Amino acid sequence: MLLTLAWGSLFFPGLFALCTWGLRRARPEWTDTDRVTISTRLVSSVQAVLATGSGIVIIRSCKDVITDRHWLAREYVWLLIPYMIYDSYAMYLCEWYRTQDQNHRHSLTIFRNFLRKNRLMITHHAVILFVLVPVAQRLREDLGDFFVGCIFMAELSTPFVSLGRVLIQLRQQHTLLYKVNGILTLTTFFACRILLFPFMYWSYGRQQGLHLLRVPFNIPFYCNVANAFLIAPQIYWFSLLCKKAARLFDTPRAKKDG
Repeated sequence: MLLTLAWGSLFFPGLFALCTWGLRRARPEWTDTDRVTISTRLVSSVQAVLATGSGIVIIRSCKDVITDRHWLAREYVWLLIPYMIYDSYAMYLCEWYRTQDQNHRHSLTIFRNFLRKNRLMITHHAVILFVLVPVAQRLREDLGDFFVGCIFMAELSTPFVSLGRVLIQLRQQHTLLYKVNGILTLTTFFACRILLFPFMYWSYGRQQGLHLLRVPFNIPFYCNVANAFLIAPQIYWFSLLCKKAARLFDTPRAKKDG
């Protein structure tokens, strides 16, 4: 545990600093905002690849979805603690540089704007740190490593989301890459953050000999409540992605009709 926490505390900020330094040398014409934003997205993508890889290993290793164990289900959760703390600071740093590019505001004003603009993401990080980590490490009593692996798989969409943000930062929304990436973002987000929950219910039902629709009535009520709280923000974010995609693909059609 302590080794994992220490490693994560060094790895994520160190990778961020390395990316920022590399971009400063490779792209001196970019602004500090560009470098910090892109570095933050690169680190997020690396974390997502690590989480997704861990999830695949765990899911493939756990034949019994309730009792089978895998060490990654516990160790990687410890790695999330330093990452979530780092990522919260990195998001604030992006806001600080963005504001400095526009005008010189007081730090307290920048912080208030940061909290207002990112309240859902900050809540997401806080829930992971103060609710999901204790549940995953203590309260589940070493059961359900399979489902922990499934939750890790939700990160599969993050590299595509990050690439979209990078392209926006570089004003590349008109490119084919941006449109293809948008389709991949929607596909992976829907598969790994929405369909993930029916998949977990189906996996449990298959092992217990239950139909998918009967599973919610044969598991503890708090499991259904927890899943509802987890999927609710995913549905909201997916709706925002769909609206953004609709505007993206409607714009060329509107120009053509005009």
